[in-house]
Amino acid sequence: MDCLSVIKRRRSVREFIDKPIPQEVLEAIVDAGRFAPTARNIQPWEFIVVTDKQSLKNLAEITDHGKFLARAAACICVVSTDTKYYLEDCSAATQNILLAAVTFKVGSCWIAADKKPYCEKIKELLGIPPKYKVVSLIALGYPLTKKVFYQMPKRPLEEVLHWQKFSR
Repeated sequence: MDCLSVIKRRRSVREFIDKPIPQEVLEAIVDAGRFAPTARNIQPWEFIVVTDKQSLKNLAEITDHGKFLARAAACICVVSTDTKYYLEDCSAATQNILLAAVTFKVGSCWIAADKKPYCEKIKELLGIPPKYKVVSLIALGYPLTKKVFYQMPKRPLEEVLHWQKFSR
């Protein structure tokens, strides 16, 4: 699949079948995050892959909008050192991970974590040192339905594109 096709097929998946994702696939997906753009090439990120079912259930209980993590095959927790552009850098890494998942027909869903009240509980559960910030959790799994990788309806380009200045 070419890059634009992957971008157009990516969508949030919250229902998964009970099937593990091979370690080499998880490593390839995380590796895509490592190649994200980063301010001043600081690369502040660390990636924690969680596949243990009880840990996934615990993460699901901690989050406010990630209850479906309990049914995921894996979760990637993106954490960062506290740099000036940690949020931008780790958001770019998260997006790369979401796109890479599509190439393996793995469904994904970005769960916000930065500045959420449950971040300290996530740090405790995953053994993350205090100096790190939890930026995102990414649920991964094989989708319950095969119909998920079709292009989602989006606002037309002519409605969102402006030339030279904002115009309505």
